[in-house]
Amino acid sequence: MNTIRCLFLDIGGVLLSNGWDYELRQLAVEHFHLEADEMEVRHSLLFVTYEEGRITIDEYLDKVVFYTKRDFTRTEFKDFMFSLSTPDLEMIAFIKKIKLQYGLKIIAVSNEARELNAYKIKTFKLNEIFDFFISSCYVQLRKPDAGIYRLAIDVAQIPINEIVYIDNMQMFVDVAKDLGITSIYHTDYLSTSKALAVLGLSVKQEK
Repeated sequence: MNTIRCLFLDIGGVLLSNGWDYELRQLAVEHFHLEADEMEVRHSLLFVTYEEGRITIDEYLDKVVFYTKRDFTRTEFKDFMFSLSTPDLEMIAFIKKIKLQYGLKIIAVSNEARELNAYKIKTFKLNEIFDFFISSCYVQLRKPDAGIYRLAIDVAQIPINEIVYIDNMQMFVDVAKDLGITSIYHTDYLSTSKALAVLGLSVKQEK
């Protein structure tokens, strides 16, 4: 019998592509002919502050990209950043189905900068899936800090043994497990849907 009433979900890497990880930053380096090593050094100094919502995207870009004159505009660069977010339509459809079928509460637990987060929510209609967004840019906590998981538990107001957490980063999954949260390391739709089925969350087949 299913006893799960709530899912904690990462967004980038589970429902969507990772919005601004190393591989995607390298695409920007190639597209705009940037200095790769310099950009990574600057990014590494600012990304925690940026993802915790303590600086805006423009303040981030001032230091990481536009610290020198460029032959492209800030708008062109931001549009490219946003375009790197793409949906996993199979996972999105699956989560919507099990949410409806089981009446689940679904909470985003994600590391995300404010402007990228807002873009993703609006573009991919994530507010149709999530009841709350425990995003690093809103709560000024980042995974793997255990505090962000504890905050999500407090907000959920559901016993911890009735929560499942899904993330594509093994370290983040391990932190959640250490707190007593049943957790799934996500690699693809098939393996995650099977893992949830074992826990009693399977989609009814349409006749």
